[in-house]
Amino acid sequence: MTARDDILALGQRIGQSIIGQDAMVERLLLGLLSNGHLLVEGLPGLAKTRAIKSLARNLASELSRVQFTPDLLPADITGSEIYFSEGGKGEFKFQQGPIFANLILADEINRAPAKVQSALLEAMEERQVTVGGKSYPLPDLFMVMATQNPIEQEGTYPLPEAQLDRFLMHVEVGYPDEKSEAAIMRLNRNEENAAHDKAIVAPVERLDPQAVFDARREIGTVTVSEPVEKYMVALVFATRYPDRYDKELAKLLQVGVSPRGVIGLDKVSRSRAWLKGRDYVTPDDVKAVANDVFRHRLILSYDAHAANTTADQVIDRITSLVAVS
Repeated sequence: MTARDDILALGQRIGQSIIGQDAMVERLLLGLLSNGHLLVEGLPGLAKTRAIKSLARNLASELSRVQFTPDLLPADITGSEIYFSEGGKGEFKFQQGPIFANLILADEINRAPAKVQSALLEAMEERQVTVGGKSYPLPDLFMVMATQNPIEQEGTYPLPEAQLDRFLMHVEVGYPDEKSEAAIMRLNRNEENAAHDKAIVAPVERLDPQAVFDARREIGTVTVSEPVEKYMVALVFATRYPDRYDKELAKLLQVGVSPRGVIGLDKVSRSRAWLKGRDYVTPDDVKAVANDVFRHRLILSYDAHAANTTADQVIDRITSLVAVS
């Protein structure tokens, strides 16, 4: 099997236990292939946690789940130096925290104060943790999936823009359709019956992480033509200088997308093209992922908030105004 066949099979296995959330499963794969982190926003019960657990179950990797709470400390994530005494001699040894796993589920990340949230910054960007003046590298396969509830505001701390920018994509998860809802009921019923009957479950075939690294190398060879590059840059600049395209659009934006935005757009577009079986990126690839890459990087104006205009509506307007050169 090729690396692409392995990744597609991985997506199918995850999809068997995550019903009605095909877009989230695809974004999870895109984040893994693009070597980036995901911020997933959705109401409770929409399979956000189940999705990354399913990924860890089908990929030979270690999963750590950190439930963010207001009393969490940075050392609870990164680890800390602990004093050990033996034979009359003592020394400090570093005890690794949960951040040293391959897949990190930062559950309800906006429930922890800024100091704890910032503990993730070095890990997410530099892929290392520094404690006591010494740096410790994180695993080669490393991805953070953070979740937050869009309607729960009491007792939460909004993520600072610097940290939001570290997330490759901001994925919004909605309700499944009626057909999927019924399938979810049946799946849960079957899982409960299997647990009660203590049925012998066949071992899950876990994908070797080398397939992910092979896929990333192949994605690195995906071609981005000059017109598509110009299109990506034009989309980014339309968020920074919207008055060049539409005076009304300019009233809705306060701050545009950072350079990390165009880097992320390039990475995710190439990953999507590769998943679709192409060795080149099309404008449709760019449009398909633009909302997820830009959504958390835009700062809307007061007028936009007053008019209940969302970031997605602004991005949709930009993609309709900016033409492929």
